[in-house]
Amino acid sequence: MQGLDVQSVRFNKLGRQGIKLSGAIVICVFLNACGDREFGDLQQFIKELDAKVDQNINPLPEVKTFKTFIYGAEKIRDPFTPWVETQVQNRNMVSTSGLHPDFQRRKERLETYPLDTLRMVGTLRREGKLWGIVRAPDGAVHNVQLGNFLGQNHGKITVIGEGKVELSELIEDGIGGWIKRQAVLAIAD
Repeated sequence: MQGLDVQSVRFNKLGRQGIKLSGAIVICVFLNACGDREFGDLQQFIKELDAKVDQNINPLPEVKTFKTFIYGAEKIRDPFTPWVETQVQNRNMVSTSGLHPDFQRRKERLETYPLDTLRMVGTLRREGKLWGIVRAPDGAVHNVQLGNFLGQNHGKITVIGEGKVELSELIEDGIGGWIKRQAVLAIAD
């Protein structure tokens, strides 16, 4: 009986392997049969693309060499040193020209806007005085008179005429001083 059991175990092993092998063969046959029919159009498309591709490939462009520049600070200004050696320690310092803005004065509303964003929209004569009418970027309309300030460069109104407002601005000169510059705000046509 023991011999019979050993033979049946061998047969079962061979039988299982045979079934697995035959199953694998059947699957390969099916895949091979499907492959020829379903991918024929794909293979035809690849052949057409290969025929269209230009086999001549342009060579790489020639690499240009650039001249090197060795920086020598003995003849040229060093870019890492300040242009002006003197630095202003205190912004409220009075310049040698005597011009300087009054930093103690309370700023007016129209000094918060750059001058080029303000628009003059007209003038108004009231009680013998000529007033300028200026529109701020936020749409608010303001009346201005001689002595008022406009813009962010300490611009003080010096003349109000028909269709324009002239002012005198104080600009930093970069070396601790101030320079005076004239500006005009006119009615746009």
